[in-house]
Amino acid sequence: MSRANQLADTSKNAEIKDVAEPRRGWDVFSNNVATVQLLGLCPLLAVSSSIATALGLAVASTFVLIGSATIVSLIRKLIPDNVRLPIFVLVIATFTTVAVMIMEAFLWSIYWQIALFMQIIVTNCMILGRINLVASRSTVGQSIIDAGKTSIEFAFILLLLGAVREVIMPVFPLAQHPAGAFLIFGLLIALQNTVGDFKQKRQRRRIIATAS
Repeated sequence: MSRANQLADTSKNAEIKDVAEPRRGWDVFSNNVATVQLLGLCPLLAVSSSIATALGLAVASTFVLIGSATIVSLIRKLIPDNVRLPIFVLVIATFTTVAVMIMEAFLWSIYWQIALFMQIIVTNCMILGRINLVASRSTVGQSIIDAGKTSIEFAFILLLLGAVREVIMPVFPLAQHPAGAFLIFGLLIALQNTVGDFKQKRQRRRIIATAS
């Protein structure tokens, strides 16, 4: 194999991020929990019918993820392996209950629209996944940073999908239904993959040109 091809392969492999590690080099698209890892899609598609409801779920999910990641990281050395997941779920459920109570008290107009999906934040695989893969193995600082970045990724896609659906709903009524959300989300993923492939090909051409 030529040196140019080896460099190109090395560059390609370097772009594959290990989701089990805290994120260092990061942007909102490269390993997005929604559009790349495809986690948390149930609330993402069901709640993103408007910017208001999307923002409500995004804030609640951020609160639960950062709070749970902090607590789990603090007590990670005290958690027995055989009851690890039940304890994670218990911590997440505690923060979910707090978030539900706050929204019921102060944001009822939004809460009643997303009540079902607020209750099941505790089973959101995006949150449980980051708790299990990162917070339970990392320092408090690393866990908070990872939870913050993951929350930004999820919130960005949630708000983007909500904005697109709200704007096109008058001319595309299907957008107000989950089926329409699924279609729009698929188009967003296709667009992201197309842009990503173009950037990778351009980077490989530059590496090959430099090596030759």
